[in-house]
Amino acid sequence: MTLSENVPLADHCTMGVGGPARYFVEARDEAAVLAAFAWARAGGLVLRVLGGGSNLLVADEGVDGLVVKIALRGTETREVAGAVELTAAAGEPWDDLVCRSVERGWAGLECLSGIPGLVGATPIQNVGAYGQEVSETVTTVRVLDTATGRTMSFANRECGFGYRDSLFRSSEPGRYVVLAVTYRLRPGGAATVRYADVEKHLAARGTATPSLADVRDSVLAIRRSKSMVLDPRDENRRSCGSFFTNPVIGAAEAAAVQTRAGDPAMPRWPQADGRVKLSAAWLIERAGFTRGQSAGPVGLSTRHTLAIVAHDGARAGDVLAFARQVQGVVRERFGVGLTPEPIFWGAVDGRGPRCGS
Repeated sequence: MTLSENVPLADHCTMGVGGPARYFVEARDEAAVLAAFAWARAGGLVLRVLGGGSNLLVADEGVDGLVVKIALRGTETREVAGAVELTAAAGEPWDDLVCRSVERGWAGLECLSGIPGLVGATPIQNVGAYGQEVSETVTTVRVLDTATGRTMSFANRECGFGYRDSLFRSSEPGRYVVLAVTYRLRPGGAATVRYADVEKHLAARGTATPSLADVRDSVLAIRRSKSMVLDPRDENRRSCGSFFTNPVIGAAEAAAVQTRAGDPAMPRWPQADGRVKLSAAWLIERAGFTRGQSAGPVGLSTRHTLAIVAHDGARAGDVLAFARQVQGVVRERFGVGLTPEPIFWGAVDGRGPRCGS
């Protein structure tokens, strides 16, 4: 285990802001993760886990503890009752894994193409997009339990998956370090097409019976049009993607929001539990915000109002202040609270959760 000190974390996050890690180590195998955990515990230090940094906002003061960058690599497959179980180490780049699955004709992840970050982050926030969530395919999550120092595995039903949520994110944040994830995929399975934007894009291409590759191509094209893929040439590249989750509220509350909006065509999606999902982007726009609108060195993406972008000179405090401004205006206009999707480290929110994607 090779330790470094005072390592700038902005260099490891897509938002490009945040202070340094007091101590920093890159873990390339499980033994290194265990050694880092033991070292931090012996020194009474906070342990935080860093993946691709695509869903993370680090405070300007940085992290007074040990940051472990997960670099575990490797994949294994096995056939189980007509399915394929694909196990990937937490440090595997997510989109590379999706690409390989699509190329092999294994259905289940194709709509999750283009999402930045690493495998280890996917169960933490139950990554989802364009009609799929990883909770539909995850069978097992292997973790280090920092409360006991032991490795263990969670079956899908034990992960507490919800909308952009899991046991690892909200119930016991920071307790578990994801080491590997196993997904059950469908060889030769049909592509998932449940999302209107994907349907429209496929129709425009004249694709009536889409393959997995067709769906992946459409999803990537849609994401690029919204600056939701990592591209060093994109002016909106310094972001966490969607900064807020789509609010899921009671039916009566949704009706009240529609009345306030005065728009019977307000986007809304009834959920199985009787609640209603609303579009955070739609609420932000109807609250008066526009694409590209900025406040100093921080603003909204020029392509999507759901993404907050940091420009030259921005600090984490600027990002948080702008996010709070958006939340405040939306709440005042519609009575709806927007929940941030990124995980915050340090004093940016006073909570200091211990897991990052």
